[in-house]
Amino acid sequence: MSDTPFVMPGVTPHLTIADGRAGEAIAFYAKAFGATEQSRHLADDGQRLMHAHLSINDGALMLNDHFHEMANGEPMPPPAAVTLHLEVDDADLWWRRAVNAGASIRFPLDNQYWGARYGQLVDPFGHIWSIGGPVKD
Repeated sequence: MSDTPFVMPGVTPHLTIADGRAGEAIAFYAKAFGATEQSRHLADDGQRLMHAHLSINDGALMLNDHFHEMANGEPMPPPAAVTLHLEVDDADLWWRRAVNAGASIRFPLDNQYWGARYGQLVDPFGHIWSIGGPVKD
């Protein structure tokens, strides 16, 4: 084991997934966005996911199952007010893959007035993703 601590620069999104579906979320992100799993750690109960680290499009994404006992016994509120953005070389390819994997369309992919191809999706767990790339002729 290295004496150098693990460092992840920048800001890393860390998603909490409701209803014990974090494992399902990992499978979705692999299919929809080509995510690769870097690590996975189960809680002491052997059922819930305490922590997972994924790589998507050269960026990090962390996620876990919701633990009501770590949230004053409260159920998980629906995700809100955050959009995860993927800037890619072929927005249409990434868009089709995500929709085919089960994402729903929030804002259709199209050439936008600001000079990008852009649209928004909602994953099956309620998280909003935007996909952007070069304008398509």
